[in-house]
Amino acid sequence: MCPAALVCHPWLCAAIRIFDGTRAERYVGEMTWPTQVEIELGLDDPDDDLALRAAVARKLGTSAASLPTLAVRRRALDSRRGRPRFHLLIQIAAGDPQSALHAAAPREVDTQRRVVIVGAGPAGLFCAYQLARFGIGCTVVDRGKLVQPRRRDLKGLTRHGKVDEDSNYCFGEGGAGTYSDGKLYTRADKRGNVRDVLEILVQHGAPAEILIDARPHVGSNRLPKVVTALRERLQSVGVEFLFGKRVTGLLLSKDSPAKGGKTRNDADRHIAGVAFSDGTQLEAQQVVMATGHSARDVQQLLLEAGEPLEAKPFALGVRIEHPQPLINKIQYGRFSGHPRLPAASYRLASNLGDSKVFSFCMCPGGFVVPSMTEAGSIVVNGMSLSKRNSPFANSGFVVGLEPHHFDQAGFHGPLGGVALQQAIERAAFAAGNAMLAAPATRMTDFLAGRGSTTVPKSSYVPGLVAADLAPVLNATGLPLAAQLQAALKDIGKKMPQYLSEEAVLIGVESRTSSPVRVVRDPETLMSPKTQGLYPCAEGAGYAGGILSAALDGMNVAHKIAASLQ
Repeated sequence: MCPAALVCHPWLCAAIRIFDGTRAERYVGEMTWPTQVEIELGLDDPDDDLALRAAVARKLGTSAASLPTLAVRRRALDSRRGRPRFHLLIQIAAGDPQSALHAAAPREVDTQRRVVIVGAGPAGLFCAYQLARFGIGCTVVDRGKLVQPRRRDLKGLTRHGKVDEDSNYCFGEGGAGTYSDGKLYTRADKRGNVRDVLEILVQHGAPAEILIDARPHVGSNRLPKVVTALRERLQSVGVEFLFGKRVTGLLLSKDSPAKGGKTRNDADRHIAGVAFSDGTQLEAQQVVMATGHSARDVQQLLLEAGEPLEAKPFALGVRIEHPQPLINKIQYGRFSGHPRLPAASYRLASNLGDSKVFSFCMCPGGFVVPSMTEAGSIVVNGMSLSKRNSPFANSGFVVGLEPHHFDQAGFHGPLGGVALQQAIERAAFAAGNAMLAAPATRMTDFLAGRGSTTVPKSSYVPGLVAADLAPVLNATGLPLAAQLQAALKDIGKKMPQYLSEEAVLIGVESRTSSPVRVVRDPETLMSPKTQGLYPCAEGAGYAGGILSAALDGMNVAHKIAASLQ
């Protein structure tokens, strides 16, 4: 096998290797080479090793034979101007081959002193991983189940309309990302070492292509195995995992286990552990709360415990689903159907006045899935498998909301956004049916201001109910339907094919991010109210996806290690 097999796409060089250069140029023999060079490959260009070297040689004005070893560092598909092509960033390397993966492994941990991490999503798992690198033991607790038993609860959700409030698309091993696509794109590169997170995922079974793809993606069929391997690796060095353990109280120093309560000297209070719904407790001097954006009971628990919370912006709207061939045609034009082109994606935005409307979590070749965590509500999300070969494309299409909008709708206080979410999710349930069929409107009907009597086929397994989504979206008094209509008409001026009768709006997409921020000290990442309590990642309002959550978990681990030293 070639030394670069871990980092190369199958259609690229099978004999190139990674070189992490830091200088602008490298001296090789009597030649001075730039450290990196960008090249472009057309859809019909040869895709073997010789063609890649020839392209680099042409760019540098030299012969392919004179080039040192090469490595693909970044790959992106550019379909602008109706001419799809691949942009490659090539590293020009010299010296001995280097290992493609450099992520440090966890080591045996001190089992006498354990941190408690609440939540086994990306933040919790990567916090535990980083702590294990320091040799610090921890216990990861999660209200949900392991990956495999969790699958059965998802079937109960999609086929029988049964919501398990502790095991669903949001709760359980791996968190919401495990069965919700596994996109690894982030703009949070200043929050930490993104490459480190990607390498850890590859070491545990993720496809090596995520190291070079501009928009890396694992897929909901692969992520469960990656998450399981990561957990088993941590268990092998002494990290403990407890599933089916829902936290219902904080243990505070000089205080009895309860949902809340102040200590005698509130300024000096310290976390002492957590209490569970089954009556058991777990003591710890450091507790990381990494519970995800849908753990509303935890947000209420923290509020009652006197932790400082504040409302934060989030976005709410619908899922829009199209036939994937239509999106391919819009994006690729006459090249649509070319065997080297993946299922096409898009990113849309419209700013009209004070209204900010944008696409969110676009899933090419994907599925719309039920993501509710409470009975009597409808929430939808998108996912796709690694091959992205579903005949449908879907994306969130949402309106940005600020805390003053919550007040305008009559929902006040730090949990006002949560109450707004719940009101619209319940309105969606009332417009659907008890088997979790979601209310839906054809795009053309929605733009005409009317409900639908029929809807097209959909990837959403519980099924769709033809309805009028406008009253659902406007259930709190905010003019969300009008804002979405105006944005779609604006987008249609540039992409008229997007406004298709084959497209359907499915309600509602309400869990884009947490509408709550749990306040923490920006330096210590610790609660200003309770020593040893660390609000973390999406549920605390400090992340917005798998990668940013993982980075926040690792950053918290660094702060814990520093405090213990």
